[in-house]
Amino acid sequence: MYLITNGKIITEEAILEGFDLWVEGDRITRLIRQGSVKPGPDMEVIDAHGGYVTPGMIDIHSDYIEHMTAPRPTSLIDFQIGLRETERELVSHGITMMYHSLSIFKSADYKYRPIREPENVRKLIELIDQTHNSKHLIRHRFHARFEIDNLDQIDNLKSYIREEKVHLVSFMDHTPGQGQYRDLEIYKQTVRGYDHISDENIAVLIANHQTKEKMTEEAIREIAALAAERNIAIASHDDDSIEKLELVQSFGTAISEFPITMEIARKAKEQGLYTVAGAPNVILGGSHSGNLSAAEAIEDGCVDILCSDYYPAAMLHAVFQLAGTSEERLADLFKLVTLHPAQAVNIDQEYGSIQEGKKADLLIVERLEGNFPVVTAVIVDGKLIQKTNYRI
Repeated sequence: MYLITNGKIITEEAILEGFDLWVEGDRITRLIRQGSVKPGPDMEVIDAHGGYVTPGMIDIHSDYIEHMTAPRPTSLIDFQIGLRETERELVSHGITMMYHSLSIFKSADYKYRPIREPENVRKLIELIDQTHNSKHLIRHRFHARFEIDNLDQIDNLKSYIREEKVHLVSFMDHTPGQGQYRDLEIYKQTVRGYDHISDENIAVLIANHQTKEKMTEEAIREIAALAAERNIAIASHDDDSIEKLELVQSFGTAISEFPITMEIARKAKEQGLYTVAGAPNVILGGSHSGNLSAAEAIEDGCVDILCSDYYPAAMLHAVFQLAGTSEERLADLFKLVTLHPAQAVNIDQEYGSIQEGKKADLLIVERLEGNFPVVTAVIVDGKLIQKTNYRI
């Protein structure tokens, strides 16, 4: 049992001061007036030192595991080391549930990544699945990012779903001329950033991608139905038109990841989709691809969720950067990384907010140097797994 005291507790409705949080077993037991319970010998008291007591953050889109297992194009680190070291980093950033976004690509003509080879993807999926029944720090989940030209891997994706190893499915199309790369100049700059390549060869790449065979609508619907039967959320990726939004929603899609423009983000919201933007977009001041500004979209009310995308530290910093000195705003902004992602992937009955009876996945966050947030304690499944003491 734990009693968390002397903290500002961020609930779904507000920030509570003058309350203690009681954790027993793996659950949040009670919110009680500070000092109203005398701790017994079996209860450990955790002093929040005036910091915020928040739900653990839920990251539904991050390919960080790819970087940790393949830090160089030709270097593959032992996958067990990669996963274990990744979760130690994620804990320090306050991420208590990670949907590892493993890419199921057919080819990458200008940036070969061995980590995306089918056998390596399978190894990582198996490791993620094994964590559910072995010692681990955070909750690991698998987000299947499926590129729709990868016809050879359709049967494998179906198998992963049937084996209950998939927790979120997104359908992606990175063909230049639409989606993320609707601006071909941006695509060309991206390619040049990875390799020294002539304009002539880039033109060949573009032509090859624009003429390749892709999954039929029928095939996408079949996989979507398979996922829906198991209560697995379905996401689209880089939505760039109202027509595409209507099409993906007909598949049962509930999440629009990285809508390209404000107009599309607004339309996605109107149609009842959860909208996702990258937290790095906030702290960088805009999209690295020249697309939607996450900060502006959040102010507009048309983005529901922030994910780490490729930089886990960004989630916490984005929330505090957006809030500034407003504690009233902070309570709402924390939902972008806690309650809203939980709702989007159908787990909000157990996770995503501080509520009596819910799972005790909790953080203590303190401010250093004005508005610099740091995670000083992490509880997952009712167990204190990290405590950090900053010193003078």
